[in-house]
Amino acid sequence: MYGSTVHVDVMTAPQPLAKVGQTAQRTQASGFSGLLFTETGRTAFLNAAVASQAAPGLELSTGVAVAFPRSPFVTAANAWELQEASNGKFRLGLGTQVRTHIVRRYGMGTFERPGPRLRDYTLAVKACFSAFRTGKLDYHGEFYDLDFITPQWSAGPIDAPDPKVDVAAVNPWMLRMAGEVADGVHVHPLGEPGYLARHVVPNVARGAAKADRSPSDVAVIVPVMTIVGDTEEERRQERELARTAISFYASTPNYSFILDEAGFEGTTARLREKQKLGDLPGMASVITDEHLAVFATESTWDSLEDALVEKYAGVATRIVLYNALANPERFERYGEVAQRISDR
Repeated sequence: MYGSTVHVDVMTAPQPLAKVGQTAQRTQASGFSGLLFTETGRTAFLNAAVASQAAPGLELSTGVAVAFPRSPFVTAANAWELQEASNGKFRLGLGTQVRTHIVRRYGMGTFERPGPRLRDYTLAVKACFSAFRTGKLDYHGEFYDLDFITPQWSAGPIDAPDPKVDVAAVNPWMLRMAGEVADGVHVHPLGEPGYLARHVVPNVARGAAKADRSPSDVAVIVPVMTIVGDTEEERRQERELARTAISFYASTPNYSFILDEAGFEGTTARLREKQKLGDLPGMASVITDEHLAVFATESTWDSLEDALVEKYAGVATRIVLYNALANPERFERYGEVAQRISDR
């Protein structure tokens, strides 16, 4: 379905701006294709801007930036400048977040129909890109109306293609929407191979067909949790970190179907019981070695390349190593594996 080349990126939370340049340079030097910035307490866009200047040629993406608190025009302008600064190496990744964050943290007041709103938002952003080149803005969607731009308020043309716009998607409707209107889909960190086969591949293909596109036009971006070590003690420590990460994601009710379909019915309910008590160690203990075998990739260093390729080649366009930056001493070893995979 997808091309044979798989690019390997690093996932990182945004850092203090004074530290980002060094991280980007190290990522590039170690052999990774790109750097993906999540958006938590710090914004992804400023980190990407610093990285674009510190490591020219490194592919950069937001994975993902929260869409709704920003107008489509503001988001488009930020992406446009980053595309120019990175010489065409920037991807704009967008997501909805959840109601609590949008309403109570960002103060947006409403969180109705987030899927259709994100679809409209994506198209509005692309309309802004066109307006920067042509000087004409005339977009009218279900949620957004944009029809005013003058040279003074336009970023103007750039010597690079329009940025790719990717969306985060979990449920079938969102995956079909991504296939229809986006340039790529950010798969959830719980996106194990069975889920990719059951939901991501067929639904992205259906969305692409609706827009008369090939599924290969839509990048599939898959975060990967790894448990790597040449000794049992190394892997034991990595397993505990993976348990904690999986327990956090799997406690969200909207993701419970992924676990249920993988054979772990009731996991989310058990996690939420522990979560309500504030029992974080108890949450991690719910995640068994059987969970880890499905939702993470465990191997020795010599076998990591083959393990990742076997799982994701032919489906993923890009894999994003979730925890490669967790241990600075291991980062270069991950980079060597990333380089070999991208060179295949």
